[in-house]
Amino acid sequence: MEDLDQTFIQAPEHRADSNSIPNQPEEIPVIDLSRLNDPEDIQKRDEVNPAGYHDGEHTKNVRDWKEVFDIYFKDPMVMPSSTDPEDEGLRVVYNKWPQFPSDYREACQEYAGHAEKLAFRLLELISLSLGLPKERFHDYFKEQMSFFRINRYPPCPRPDLALGVGHHKDADVISLLAQDDVGGLQISRRSDGVWFPIRPVPNALVINIGNCMEVWTNDKYWSAEHRVVVNSTRERYSIPFFLLPSHDVEVKPLEELLSPENPPRYKGYKYGKFYVSRNRSDFKKLEIQNIQIDDFKVVT
Repeated sequence: MEDLDQTFIQAPEHRADSNSIPNQPEEIPVIDLSRLNDPEDIQKRDEVNPAGYHDGEHTKNVRDWKEVFDIYFKDPMVMPSSTDPEDEGLRVVYNKWPQFPSDYREACQEYAGHAEKLAFRLLELISLSLGLPKERFHDYFKEQMSFFRINRYPPCPRPDLALGVGHHKDADVISLLAQDDVGGLQISRRSDGVWFPIRPVPNALVINIGNCMEVWTNDKYWSAEHRVVVNSTRERYSIPFFLLPSHDVEVKPLEELLSPENPPRYKGYKYGKFYVSRNRSDFKKLEIQNIQIDDFKVVT
């Protein structure tokens, strides 16, 4: 059996065969990444310039078995320059486009435009379901930080030890996931924590609620914990679109949904600072766990 680099190995309780069931309990173009390491085509990204190609992302301090290419919806995009709450400085981030394929940029921008329109339609439906005007959330996205990603999960020699993406909740508002037919996405069942697979459905997207909506609705909507398992024979591709608010938005429970019987369950936080802090931990293993939405829960 081929040895696996220690940086990929998940703790026993988080491995693919731990606390999982094999079947669901209820009833995209292939992008050539072969030239992305060519310095003439693209720079390698880092925690300060989080756009473009990367193959060393960490989730919960363990390296993921994947390659990614990230594209921001707004180009250029503005974000905080540091994680310091007192630092009001901003920086501008630009997308990084490879020279080949020649139509890559056009295809990405077209897809992102359609994904953003669908995300806003879903946002309006959620607002209506809460008894709010359908445009209630629109002002939070004037300088949105939304981005989409192309994931490639290569065959892994030890899928029992590594994960394509470790267990986590999305830090956004809504995620739209397009995926191929290989499968690998798993959800943790809220009632007992058991992991079960999400079967790919042709011509369908997986919609996931993120932390922002969880906080805005004071837990009326819930963000599901999920992960991606890998296999030893087939590569997998997926394309998630992450709808993110503006960097200066304070994410906190909506006043309209609060009452003496339903007090706020979260403290407010500035989204840009939260995003930058989470993003910095994606590029290296830290000695402590990175910031999580539970850090803002009100202790009762």
